[in-house]
Amino acid sequence: MATSRARTRTEALQLLSMRDVEAIELDYETGWQDAVELGRLGRKAGIRVEFRGQENIAVQTPHALIVGLSRPKSSFRQRNLYCRFDLNALSAEQLADLEAKASALGDYIFGDQATRDVQACWDE
Repeated sequence: MATSRARTRTEALQLLSMRDVEAIELDYETGWQDAVELGRLGRKAGIRVEFRGQENIAVQTPHALIVGLSRPKSSFRQRNLYCRFDLNALSAEQLADLEAKASALGDYIFGDQATRDVQACWDE
């Protein structure tokens, strides 16, 4: 069984009717409004329904940060980008540009070695 991602309420309802789904992640901005109702339906079907408004990403290198922020964002979620490298490896201008790009996407860059509950890793 697998975890499936629903990008709309309609898609979540379709997934709830499937037998090979263990969990459904509601990955759309208004998913929090549907989480309780869909969670009840999911319990009846034996499927866990989850909503997360943010995700934590461990970023291994300056290059991974640059590349990661240049890719199209595949989720509405706020990304907390925990850099596992010294941010001084970037010039002040480069860091300011990356922070502006992250901010425009609704994301945050942290110069924090201690990442919490990481859902993904950017390593190159």
